[in-house]
Amino acid sequence: MEALFTAILLALGGASLAGSVRIINQGNEALVERLGSYDRKLSPGLNFTLPFLERIAYQETIREKVLDIPPQQCITRDNVAITVDAVVYWRIVDLEKAFYKVQNLQAAMINLVLTQIRAEMGRLELDQTFTARSEINEILLRELDIATDPWGVKVTRVELRDIVPSKAVQESMELQMSAERRKRAAILTSEGERESAVNSARGRAEAQVLEAEAQQKATILRAQAARQEQVLKAQATAEALQVIAKTLQADPSAREALQFLMAQHYLDTGAKIGSSSSSKVMFMDPRNITATVESIRAIVGEANGNA
Repeated sequence: MEALFTAILLALGGASLAGSVRIINQGNEALVERLGSYDRKLSPGLNFTLPFLERIAYQETIREKVLDIPPQQCITRDNVAITVDAVVYWRIVDLEKAFYKVQNLQAAMINLVLTQIRAEMGRLELDQTFTARSEINEILLRELDIATDPWGVKVTRVELRDIVPSKAVQESMELQMSAERRKRAAILTSEGERESAVNSARGRAEAQVLEAEAQQKATILRAQAARQEQVLKAQATAEALQVIAKTLQADPSAREALQFLMAQHYLDTGAKIGSSSSSKVMFMDPRNITATVESIRAIVGEANGNA
């Protein structure tokens, strides 16, 4: 664009005028010196300078730029050697200060960033450098922004890219991590075994409680059944006695039949006891036996006479 305007002015015959035309692109600024002294700053667009008296001393972009910080050796607070590199995002906010306050702005910023990184790494232990990366970035951003303000520079962002310990430290860290993993695995295994034992014991206890409750219910049911059986037997016996009593009242001759049935029942009971394989001792009242035998004889005799 500048060459085009120069060609147009030359075509119009203004050689001296063409030499004073300066076109500044968008995003850039330029500093003008008159007779070796700073005079003014040129903004983007078409600008004019006085030939032979003024010159463009410095022209630079005011857009944000990236500064790549090379890897460097640092020593942590616990005396561990690490290699750190970073990326810094910055831009010029005052072109006059950036040119006149420092001779080589980019080299000065690189050295300043390296110094700040070493200082911050020296305040931390090795483990903290990995876990507090965002805090370190914020501290570096604040410190660098304050330090570069006299140079007309605004630091917008600082990012630590890689933190690499030495080989020996890496091997030690790997051994430590392996030990931690084994420790966690052993803890998890023991906790699993404990939970399994607790669950098994709880299961056995619950099973025993259920079994005891079942046995208790069964015992109650058996007792209730036995009681009901005894009640029914007692009721049957009472009803039988009532029937016998009514029969004897109605027919006195049935007394002899009743004595015969009682004697037969008595003898059957003795036969059952005698047939058992276990040891037994029977005590029988002779009077009951005699009475029973006499009753049987009388009944049998009467039956024969009638026959």
